Amino acid sequence: MDRSRVASSGVIIVLILVAGLIGGALITSYFFMKQVNDLQSQISNLSSQVSHISGNQTVYNQTITVYQNETSLTEIYKKVKGSVVLIQGETSNGTVQGSGFVYNMTGAMFVVTNNHVVQGTTSLSVTFSDGHGYEATVNGTDPYSDIAIVTVVGASQEEFQPISIVSSATLNVGDPVIAIGAPFGLVGTMTSGVVSALGRSITESSLAGGFPITDIIQTSAPINPGNSGGPLLNFDGKVVGITAAIVENSQGLGFAVPSNTILREIGALVATGTYSGHPYLGVEGSDMDYFQALQMQTNTTYGWLVGKIFSGGPAANAGVQVNDIVVGINGTAMINGDQMSSYLDEYTLPGETVVINLVRHDQPLNLQLVLAARPPPPA
Repeated sequence: MDRSRVASSGVIIVLILVAGLIGGALITSYFFMKQVNDLQSQISNLSSQVSHISGNQTVYNQTITVYQNETSLTEIYKKVKGSVVLIQGETSNGTVQGSGFVYNMTGAMFVVTNNHVVQGTTSLSVTFSDGHGYEATVNGTDPYSDIAIVTVVGASQEEFQPISIVSSATLNVGDPVIAIGAPFGLVGTMTSGVVSALGRSITESSLAGGFPITDIIQTSAPINPGNSGGPLLNFDGKVVGITAAIVENSQGLGFAVPSNTILREIGALVATGTYSGHPYLGVEGSDMDYFQALQMQTNTTYGWLVGKIFSGGPAANAGVQVNDIVVGINGTAMINGDQMSSYLDEYTLPGETVVINLVRHDQPLNLQLVLAARPPPPA
């Protein structure tokens, strides 16, 4: 009896041990599988993050390629080189040379260039990128903006590859730009740079009578003699200006007449040969600054200081006085003379009435002034 109970107890103990081993194995297996699943989930999340980062990196590299890749510049050059021409002329003092570009105005083909390229020429020629040269005549000029429109005589329609002109108002400092022309006679030369500044003014005393050429684009794209009249292009290959001048010993500082000036004037230049829309104040002056303000004992350190008033001119008729400081026009602040000249050329016309915002003896003053047209440029 005792032996039977002992045997039975042994069996029960063995069964309990076996059940414990199986249960422990199941529990251990459960926790192991859970850890494996958690690890796989972490690996999947990490893979997704890596894929997302890789995708963003790909987009970034593509953006850099579009704007800085040499191939892109090559494609732009191929697209527009046929639109850029060489202009050569003879004057009483010798020969002149510059650049230009073809523009389609309502079906009629013209070449746009600088006034100073064609000024005083007795004969003129235009040579296309294929080497074919033709006689040319001056259709219209504006020395005050340094723009000229040229007509090519005898060229077939196939020679003309017009290029689009877009608004220069879209430009920002830092935007990349391209200049194409014939510096030193090297036809088809391309340079690139950025917009260095906007709204500059330059003065061409002999041709523009000392009046400023306004709203000029300053660029770091290298510009040399012979580039004058060529197009300044954005990275879509569209004209945003005409390369106009360089400053001597300026380490590559260049200027361009903005495309908005071309678009504003080209209709009149083609139709009448001239543009008479430049407003005139009848004053001379200089920019204000901190030291000038100290000398005058005024708190106004910006604006444009009136230094001379021409008798019978718009400013004299409006009651403007010497030492008045122009700080605004029509409520728009004028920081300096460049901004004032650019504003007048872009937003006003002769015959219009404007409100000149002045500071006189440290007191604000508003005067109504009727703008006149500039006198004719020097012959």
